[in-house]
Amino acid sequence: MDSREHVSGIAARFAIWSARHRALAIVGWLVFVVGVTVLSGHLGTVQAGDADFGNGESGRADRVIADAGFPVREAGEMVIVQAPAADSPEVAAAVREVTAAVQATGVTGPVGEPVRSEDGRSMLLSFTVTGDPETAKDRVGPVLDAVAAVQAKHPQLYVGQAGDASGDKLIGDDLDEGLNRLSMLSIPVTLGILLVAFGAVVAALLPVLLAVTAVVAAAGLLAFASRLAPAVDTTMHVMLLVGLAVGVDYCLFYIRRERDERRAGADRHRALVVAAQTSGRSVWISGLTVIVAMAGMFLTRDTTFVSFAVGTILVVATAVLGSLTVLPALLSALGDRVDLVRIPGLYRKRAEGRVWSAILRLVLRRPLISALLATAALGLLAFPALDLRTKGEGVEDLSPSAPITKAFVAIQTAFPGGSDPAEVVVRAQSVTGPAFDAAVADFTRQALATGKLHEPVTVEVNPAGTVAVVRVGLSGSGSDRASEEALAVLRGTVAPATLGTLPGAWVGVTGGTAGSKDFNDQLARSMPLVFAFVLGLAFVLLLVSFRSVVVALTGVVLNLLSVAAAYGMLVYVFQYGHFESLLDFRAADGITNWMPLFLFVILFGLSMDYHVFVVSRIREGHDRGLPTRRAVSEGITRTAGVITSAAAVMVAVFALFATLPLASTKQLGVGLAAAVLLDATIIRAVLLPAVMAMLGERNWWLPRWLGWLPQVAHEAPAPAERELVTAAR
Repeated sequence: MDSREHVSGIAARFAIWSARHRALAIVGWLVFVVGVTVLSGHLGTVQAGDADFGNGESGRADRVIADAGFPVREAGEMVIVQAPAADSPEVAAAVREVTAAVQATGVTGPVGEPVRSEDGRSMLLSFTVTGDPETAKDRVGPVLDAVAAVQAKHPQLYVGQAGDASGDKLIGDDLDEGLNRLSMLSIPVTLGILLVAFGAVVAALLPVLLAVTAVVAAAGLLAFASRLAPAVDTTMHVMLLVGLAVGVDYCLFYIRRERDERRAGADRHRALVVAAQTSGRSVWISGLTVIVAMAGMFLTRDTTFVSFAVGTILVVATAVLGSLTVLPALLSALGDRVDLVRIPGLYRKRAEGRVWSAILRLVLRRPLISALLATAALGLLAFPALDLRTKGEGVEDLSPSAPITKAFVAIQTAFPGGSDPAEVVVRAQSVTGPAFDAAVADFTRQALATGKLHEPVTVEVNPAGTVAVVRVGLSGSGSDRASEEALAVLRGTVAPATLGTLPGAWVGVTGGTAGSKDFNDQLARSMPLVFAFVLGLAFVLLLVSFRSVVVALTGVVLNLLSVAAAYGMLVYVFQYGHFESLLDFRAADGITNWMPLFLFVILFGLSMDYHVFVVSRIREGHDRGLPTRRAVSEGITRTAGVITSAAAVMVAVFALFATLPLASTKQLGVGLAAAVLLDATIIRAVLLPAVMAMLGERNWWLPRWLGWLPQVAHEAPAPAERELVTAAR
């Protein structure tokens, strides 16, 4: 390319270099992807351990237990035998058969004495699966089969098994099956949508290839980053979800603009430069905004959120890098062959969206009414969010139709707190002897007297005799209100007044309910910081990019509306229990506790993709001298096709996550899919143009004291000598 060519911006400079050295850019990208993948395979990813999790008092108690030298606890299992009426003689026979059948498998420890429920209808048997608890799920199958055989012999009774190993097996098997299905479907579904969008096989394949290679490369980079921030198991699933979405989006923006310029009469070299200067710049700004949003999760100081932040930042940065380097090289190499293998009936010279054009004309004719109607619709969808509550993940998050889930529920109902007891950790110079025994006896008496704490009460002491764990059942289930009230009584009254009176003792409460409560408290403290960080930096990025306070403020407010609507829909579906049978879940007392913050960060980042892309095209028209309404009409009309296609890909991929077995993954899929759908329709096609039409030239207002902000060109570069000369080989 002529060295006198004047271009501005990182995206354009990358594109020009890649076009001149396309062989180097393409091979370099492949070497990068393969290299980090191979190196990460040798290096391995550092997974977060138990000591990396935990917040507040429960986190400290967990670390005390981890450092106390307790023997490794084998995976615990329980079997409930339940009759329709109390004192059924058949229950005793079934209990004996379960005991014999379980021990005959040879993979369990001794079966404990049966415990009778208060109503006399149920008996509970407890035992362990011998060996490493981490792999117990692989050995529990014969035990499940043995218990199922007893159930078959006693159809008038309910005989069910649940526990650590069986629960892990349920989650592991169902989740693995679901993720395999997701992996098998997500790429074909994405490719199918892109085939419809482009009408050409080669153009449709490019975004999929870029997104997949970006995810693979980012997964390799995660192995290196995990040395600084250990990764959690679900990080890769989140990376796949985000990487496929943004990778396809960025390619769509770039390829569609290059094709549009080519069809408008530009030669192949000018079309690529224009695409780089406009859509490439939008990709750069969008990626930076998404990264800023993801970085907000670091402020939680929670291991899971930090891992999510690292993973998503890596995959977005990799997708941006690929979009700005290897994609221009491929487009330069392909030229018009990007439209090879055209599909009859789908291939179109232009894709400006006739339906959206008709809607837009109506919106611009009555902008005030359109804005009021769109705001009212979003407000109605967001209204249930006023009742949003959060809860920890528990048995209610598993598929209600699974046999193990039914057994968990039956045990929790018949033996409150038995399936997930609270653990009172006592650390002192000595936790043996008469004084400690008397304190435990006093603890048991006061605990049972509250009516909120239940038997069995068990005590386990470490080999050094310095740490004891006293387990007691809590009323309620998991992290519902009853169990949290019981936890408050335990922490505030019973434990300090009994075990806390031992000389020099430190007492802390952990367990599922306590961990959930402390996690919620930590989130409550950190969420204002995260929201302020994300909103503030997003505002600054938009302000610098568009040199307009109004555009920046409008972008932040519109994205907040889409997040609020997504929150409302989550409450309506998962908290109020709509569509339970369709989605195969059980309504709970709240949304999974990490979901609101995570959805805010993800949605805010992804919504900025659309906002930056659309407003950049509008600003481009304004900078060419078009009146604001004409610029809005032209910008949204010309981006309608790509926005629709990008949204369709996102909605389809996110909706697949709603088919996974955990309630949290269903919430993630429904929340993201609904928000993207609303963002691409009500917000981008109705509310944004209506607001900008009403504001007119005020859209571009910038105070004089901010005049020092850098000038960023939004218009396409003027035609000049645009010959891109490939470097000598």
